Amino acid sequence: MNLVAVMGGFNKGHGKCNCGKCKCDEGWYGDACQYPTNCDLTKKKSNQMCKNSQDIICSNAGTCHCGRCKCDNSDGSGLVYGKFCECDDRECIDDETEEICGGHGKCYCGNCYCKAGWHGDKCEFQCDITPWESKRRCTSPDGKICSNRGTCVCGECSCHDVDPTGDWGDIHGDTCECDERDCRAVYDRYSDDFCSGHGQCNCGRCDCKAGWHGKKCEHPQSCILSAEESIRRCQGSSDLPCSGRGKCECGKCTCYPPGDHRVYGKTCECDDRRCEDLDGVVCGGHGTCSCGRCVCERGWFGKLCQHPRKCNMTEEQSKNLCESADGILCSAKGSCHCGKCICSAEEWYISGEFCDCDDRDCDKHDGLICTGNGICSCGNCECWDGWNGNACEIWLGSEYP
Repeated sequence: MNLVAVMGGFNKGHGKCNCGKCKCDEGWYGDACQYPTNCDLTKKKSNQMCKNSQDIICSNAGTCHCGRCKCDNSDGSGLVYGKFCECDDRECIDDETEEICGGHGKCYCGNCYCKAGWHGDKCEFQCDITPWESKRRCTSPDGKICSNRGTCVCGECSCHDVDPTGDWGDIHGDTCECDERDCRAVYDRYSDDFCSGHGQCNCGRCDCKAGWHGKKCEHPQSCILSAEESIRRCQGSSDLPCSGRGKCECGKCTCYPPGDHRVYGKTCECDDRRCEDLDGVVCGGHGTCSCGRCVCERGWFGKLCQHPRKCNMTEEQSKNLCESADGILCSAKGSCHCGKCICSAEEWYISGEFCDCDDRDCDKHDGLICTGNGICSCGNCECWDGWNGNACEIWLGSEYP
């Protein structure tokens, strides 16, 4: 007998518990005294009350009695339960051991929740990494394990949904950092009314359509400009509104990420993050940044002022340092200066220590490499703080424009 079902029915007050079994009052029957002997409902009304969200009576796993589902547990196991018999813990039984979750976890509504050190649909696999490494992989950008919205199993987060009876995907991300519930004005798991119908949900934050604003795009934006005129004013000389680094509202750009002084300008055309290397050093420490471009000190040159004009190496020493593993100087796509490769400026996408990387391989979003929120490093996006995703398209900060 399923304890949840028993207690749920017992609390209805239609009987007394005697040594673990219910003794029902007159007019009631069932394991938990949950069914009335006489029913004043029509069969149609009764069946309507027994339908789940997919309009299936008792999830095809039970029968309907006076508007209540009686789950099919003819074998006495009590593994099928729930208001609409939607939970079937038989799904947790390991085929080989015939144990619930292989004896290494607990089953809730047909899903196994494994003990530490075990994973798999039936908790059948043991972890092959240390607990410390597992914890490190599960730590979200805010320092919490699986963002406090999931369980860490062998270095992977199993995200907790609002109702673990189905894979709805409201909470997702490698560390459960995205919560789509935050995009709904009133949370209803059966509704797709994200961002009040006026925006797109991006990792739990609303990106509003033109003409709308608010945390959940609930407020109309009063603007005398047409949508086309608004976008035109936000484009300036760029192909994209706000240079792809902000949001256009009524002809004005709001640059993001919020509060980052490095992104600025009337059309967010200045991005001083582009003056930083992967370690955050501005212009190699040998120049100043002006609207996303390095102005180098005397004696230095390069996109990030990383090359000294004077060199104390011989030409032979320099070339030896510029040869890649195949013996080709700078992969034949650049020139060698003082032991470092300077990649061809005509082929903007060539990068890497030996000009062996093609930045066109980096993921794009909205037509921009790394969405403009990171640096393409040898075909992979290295995102700036607060951004995540293959193309750095997900903002993880506490605010969103």
